[in-house]
Amino acid sequence: MDQPQAPATDTVPAARRGWLGPIGRRRLAHFRANRRGYWSLWIFLVLFGLSLLADVLANDRPILLQYEGRYYSPILTDYPETEFGGFLPTTADFSDPAVRQLVEEKGWILFPPIPYRYDTVIYDLPTPAPSAPTWQNLLGTDDQARDVLARTIYGFRISVLFGLVLTVLSSLIGIAAGAVQGYFGGWVDLSFQRFMEVWSGMPVLYLLIILSSLIVPGFWSLLIIMLLFSWMSLVDLVRAEFLRARNLDFVRAAKALGVSDATIMRRHILPNAMVSTLTFLPFILAGSVTTLTALDFLGFGMPVGSPSLGELLTQGKNNLQAPWLGFTGFLTISVMLSLLVFIGEAVRDAFDPRKTFGSKGANR
Repeated sequence: MDQPQAPATDTVPAARRGWLGPIGRRRLAHFRANRRGYWSLWIFLVLFGLSLLADVLANDRPILLQYEGRYYSPILTDYPETEFGGFLPTTADFSDPAVRQLVEEKGWILFPPIPYRYDTVIYDLPTPAPSAPTWQNLLGTDDQARDVLARTIYGFRISVLFGLVLTVLSSLIGIAAGAVQGYFGGWVDLSFQRFMEVWSGMPVLYLLIILSSLIVPGFWSLLIIMLLFSWMSLVDLVRAEFLRARNLDFVRAAKALGVSDATIMRRHILPNAMVSTLTFLPFILAGSVTTLTALDFLGFGMPVGSPSLGELLTQGKNNLQAPWLGFTGFLTISVMLSLLVFIGEAVRDAFDPRKTFGSKGANR
């Protein structure tokens, strides 16, 4: 007697099929085909990863030291000078030759590749600050005798982290506002549009300068101030996608079945809107970094003494006899923004529906 046949279902595990799916794999193939954008992403990730390790790469405290058979990590913990045979109960200053000698008499010290933090003042410079590049200071020092390379690494990290946080928060607010406008329409859409017309017509840079002068500048306070105006960048795009999709058949069918508006917006329309939204994120990140740099250049950005690329440009402008300051700031910002723009162009091409659905050989 013949055995009953099992129903013809797809029994291949999802992990073997690939979590991206055929469309995702095709988009990834188009992204990799754009060599400039693909390698720009890797270069940017390497630079950003190195900047996240700024405290290990550039610091005036040792990474590790051994004293009398015991191991210490001053980069993580403060130790008094008396711990190493000194006389002062204050935190040990390992840039002091006397403290180094105390440790090296009974152990050894491992310093970072760059033995300076962004705020370390160097007293034994060969020439008055700003001093030219040397083997000890590869990019020279600024007008306050601080190592330019160390400040560049820390400034790169702050700029990218600030831009990423601002991009994520502004995108979330912009997507939510655009979704509500496009889905409900009517007086909700009309009210939001009139408000955005008034809000976007304000002189953003002047308002940022005024608010920054009234509030003590800081990472989070400056982020909130810039968030007040940066959330509108994605509203029109998401609104248009929701206006187009809300009258499609599958949305009408979901409404007829009693599915809630929030579920329809999140599950059925938002994935389609995110395709076009993702292509703008690298450009929004580049704009956020540029705005922070401009505010720092004008003196209304991060607190005084913070590692800032805009402040480095200001020092280059004020010290024309030290061209390494201006060149370092200009090249760092130029490379960062160029990489972000190249990545954005590659993402835009990868999500282009004419390439995604018009070519069949990309996912082979």
